[in-house]
Amino acid sequence: MEEIHLSVIIPAHNEAERLPKNLDELIPLLASQPFNSEILLVENASSDHTWQVCEKYAARYPDLIRPIKLDQAGKGRAIKEGILRATGKYRLFADADFSMPPAEILKFIPPEVDVPIAIASREAPGSVRYNEPFYRHITGRVFNTLIRLVVLPSLQDTQCGFKMFREDVVEKIFDKQTMMGWSFDVEILYIASLRGIPILEVPIPWFYNDDSKVNVFRDSSKMFLDLIQIRKNGKAGLYADRVSSDPA
Repeated sequence: MEEIHLSVIIPAHNEAERLPKNLDELIPLLASQPFNSEILLVENASSDHTWQVCEKYAARYPDLIRPIKLDQAGKGRAIKEGILRATGKYRLFADADFSMPPAEILKFIPPEVDVPIAIASREAPGSVRYNEPFYRHITGRVFNTLIRLVVLPSLQDTQCGFKMFREDVVEKIFDKQTMMGWSFDVEILYIASLRGIPILEVPIPWFYNDDSKVNVFRDSSKMFLDLIQIRKNGKAGLYADRVSSDPA
C-alpha cells in the first residue's frame, strides 16, 4: 500500500445536512493533488442520519474515505480517535461546516510549510473574517484573552477548527488528552507547549456560519472552568513524561 501523505479528520455529530456539500468540495481537491490522501469521517452519537451519509460516501470512495462510528458524543473524543487512527504523515482535522475554504488545507503542509503543528488563525496577519457578528467577535477575543492569561500566552487564536499535526508529534500530544468536549483544542496545544513543540499560526479566510453548534453564552463558563483544570493538570504533571515544568 502506498504511503498516505495527508489525512483529513472530520468530526461528524449531527452533520447529515452539511456534510455532503463539503465532502463534494473536498474530495475533488484531494484527488487533484500529487500525493495520496485519506478522509476519516468520525461520527459519534448522532441523532440524525449522519452515519448513513458517512457509509454512503465511503462506499462511493472506498480508497479515500474511512468511516468511524463512536457511541459517545464529544468533539474532542472524535478528534482524538480520528487523529490516532489516521495514517498520514500530516494529519489535519477540520470542522464539518468548512468555514475555511477546503483549498486552504494546502497551506498547512509542504511545500507551503513543514512544521510539527500548524493551526488556522483568524487573527494572524493576512487573515480575513467574513460576516461575523460583532458580539461573536468580541466574546471570542475575550475568551482568547483568558486562554493567553491562563495557559497559552503566545497564541492569538486557539479555537479555529482546523489544525494540522505532523505524524512524529501525534502520540506525544494526543495520548495525554483528557478533555473530550469543546476545550480539547486548548488542552492539546497546551500539552504541545509543555513539550516545546513549535506551533505555527496560519492566516486564513474564515466565513461565519450561523449554524455553529457553539453557544457562546452557554459554553463559555464551562470552557473557563476547563482552562483552570488544564492549568491544574499541567502543574500536577498529568501531561508530562520527562517534562515537568510549566512554561506559562
